[in-house]
Amino acid sequence: MKVLLIGSGGREHALAWKIAQSPKLTRLYAAPGNPGIAEEATLVALDTDNHSDVVAFCLKEAIDFVVVGPEGPLVAGLADVLRAAGIAVFGPSAAAAQLEGSKGFTKDLCARYAIPTGAYGRFTDAETAKAYVRAEGAPIVIKADGLAAGKGVTVAMELDEALAAIDDCFDGAFGAAGAEVVVEAYLDGEEASFFCLSDGKTALALASAQDHKRVGDGDTGPNTGGMGAYSPAPVMTPEMTERTMKEIIEPTMRGMAESGHAFSGVFFAGLMITAKGPELIEYNVRFGDPECQVLMMRMKSDLLPLLHAAATGTLAGMDAEWRDETALTVVMASKGYPGAYDKNTPIAALPDASAGTKVFHAGTAMKDGGLVATGGRVLNVTAIGESASAAKALAYAAVDGVSWDNGFYRHDIGWRAVAREKA
Repeated sequence: MKVLLIGSGGREHALAWKIAQSPKLTRLYAAPGNPGIAEEATLVALDTDNHSDVVAFCLKEAIDFVVVGPEGPLVAGLADVLRAAGIAVFGPSAAAAQLEGSKGFTKDLCARYAIPTGAYGRFTDAETAKAYVRAEGAPIVIKADGLAAGKGVTVAMELDEALAAIDDCFDGAFGAAGAEVVVEAYLDGEEASFFCLSDGKTALALASAQDHKRVGDGDTGPNTGGMGAYSPAPVMTPEMTERTMKEIIEPTMRGMAESGHAFSGVFFAGLMITAKGPELIEYNVRFGDPECQVLMMRMKSDLLPLLHAAATGTLAGMDAEWRDETALTVVMASKGYPGAYDKNTPIAALPDASAGTKVFHAGTAMKDGGLVATGGRVLNVTAIGESASAAKALAYAAVDGVSWDNGFYRHDIGWRAVAREKA
């Protein structure tokens, strides 16, 4: 099978690394890719925003299957254009991608199909949103409705913080994403990420993870796209997983089909495990980043046929096998992230590869023959071990092998799981 992978981040490096292991693969291309992905795939200088160019490349190279990594091209309808050209593609239609592209759309779906989630309101002007917030009180959650690269969410513990977050959205801090604001009830509990493949009719549970969104140790500072993750999430017990499938995933899949937007791809459910059970915080319509990195480290099954089955309506009867060990990834970011940071800073050395560790590239590039950091989140130093404590020790030992003066990272990734092991 000739495959084209769309994307250039750490998630896509993990997908490329796993797809490249498939005996069903004959050739892997990636657009635009990064230096890590280049170790697994042939990089293609395609403008992935130009959908006709992507289709032309696929037809010219007789691509059998396209895997779309990030959410942007899915919300923009790339999967629709490829399907219209007769090319199999992993990822939902633009209509189905509204699950991530519009938080209000998802909340309305939850209300319609009795999917457990926090109470909410949708607003297109600041004053009405503020009146709602004053009536509800804090803590409360303010979200830009559209795509904001993981940064359009404020969990406001004080009323003034909530009101300021509303102003930020309507003043353009998140561009068009903030033209509408969703205000949600604060859910108290432990967060978890749950992943599930869907072909529109069949759902196949994959695995759980837990990420660390805040930039600083002890979960302090602003939210980011994610500073680290581990899998599995101990809070996602077999009972909690079964409830998530029955109460959240399956009603969503049915609801999307009934709405005329049958969902094909991966459901990434951001959950809060409350005293009542699993409640949906939000959906993403692609693998998480950095959650994908730890999932791929744990997956025993061949990924490629599973993705293809989801894309072609043939998921029934498929299964996914997982290693029992814990995988953990530490994100190394450019100093200043998630604010302003210097670009093209040199990365002098990476740790030697080993059976239990892997460095996935995110915001990297080659410049004048050397590796440089070009993004906010730059490297995902990943390890797998018999326990969360063992995986953490291996990952941080590998971090010590990175020579990059402008990099920083959290020192406490996996703290909840490690604390459970010591309890």
